[in-house]
Amino acid sequence: MAASASLIPELEDVVQHGSAERRMQTLQKITDLFLTRASQFNDDHVGLFDDVFGRLINEIETKARAELSNRLAPVSNAPMQVVRRLAKDDDISVAGPILQHSPRLAEGDLVHIAKIKSQAHLLAISGRNNIGEPVTNVLVRRGGREVVRGVADNRSARLSDDGFTELIKRAEKDEVLAKKMAVRPDIPAQKLRELLLRATAVVQQRLLGSAPRDIQSEIQNVLTQVSDEVGTQAPVREPPRDYSGAQFKIDAMSRDGSLDEAQIVEFAKSGQYEEVAVTLAQLCAVPIEVVDRLMFGDRPDPILILGKSAGWQWPTVKTIIMACPGRAPSSQALDNAYMNFERLSPATAQRVMRFWQARPSAAGGMR
Repeated sequence: MAASASLIPELEDVVQHGSAERRMQTLQKITDLFLTRASQFNDDHVGLFDDVFGRLINEIETKARAELSNRLAPVSNAPMQVVRRLAKDDDISVAGPILQHSPRLAEGDLVHIAKIKSQAHLLAISGRNNIGEPVTNVLVRRGGREVVRGVADNRSARLSDDGFTELIKRAEKDEVLAKKMAVRPDIPAQKLRELLLRATAVVQQRLLGSAPRDIQSEIQNVLTQVSDEVGTQAPVREPPRDYSGAQFKIDAMSRDGSLDEAQIVEFAKSGQYEEVAVTLAQLCAVPIEVVDRLMFGDRPDPILILGKSAGWQWPTVKTIIMACPGRAPSSQALDNAYMNFERLSPATAQRVMRFWQARPSAAGGMR
């Protein structure tokens, strides 16, 4: 280390009296010396360079700090204190290379910087290899649009359950983010289901059209599961309800063109359950056995899907929910149903409807 030690007097002179050009030349000389033999240096040697760089770094311009950052970023034993100072630099041209690439930064360093620094710093961290859940939690909480997209696009980034939830929530209004989330290989099935249910009709169509074939298959499987799940709470009733009288009545109304949304509201308000069920079956082209089973479930989800697919407004759907036998939903339950109805896209509802329309055998696929 004699060579580096001999630089100390020159360093003192440069710091106190040197021009900007001379300070930069000295920095380059010290950096060259370190990088030439970095793999041979022990901790004491690296510590000495840490001191040397530390005494010079405050006296050099942004351009020189940025160059130092680029040169030290990939070095596995770069001086620790200098690396940390560069990573916290307010200028992203200085901090960026270290935040993106330096193996010397610990997870705690990244969390601290992500909590206090700019969106540009967060974006640099988002592209880093193998960032852990404590880091991504901060990024998705504090990050703007580009940051959260960067996290979603980073396949090596590990996401917590809360991280997935936040990104899916943000993806509801961000088509690019939704696409990136849908093709992540680590997204849990339940989170993919939530992502699809929250997505707009346009986004769903583009996801199905642009995703790789295996992902398209998974998306289709999730939609199938949705159709299976919504009726799982329906009890088995014996004997089945007789719809023959209502069927005759509804068929006649359908032929004369008087069967519409207003008519089903009238049936629901007057407590004519059989007419409500048959009208739903008729207007939605779903077998009456399926409608009967769906409407006797504990949850209003199937009614939301039927109503959304038919293009009806919330007041109509609410009236139908209230007309279902044995159901007296609380105000909170109705509020929750309303929020779910608003969140549900017509495209999702119509896809689920197609599954129901293709299952005429007493809703056997929904048990």
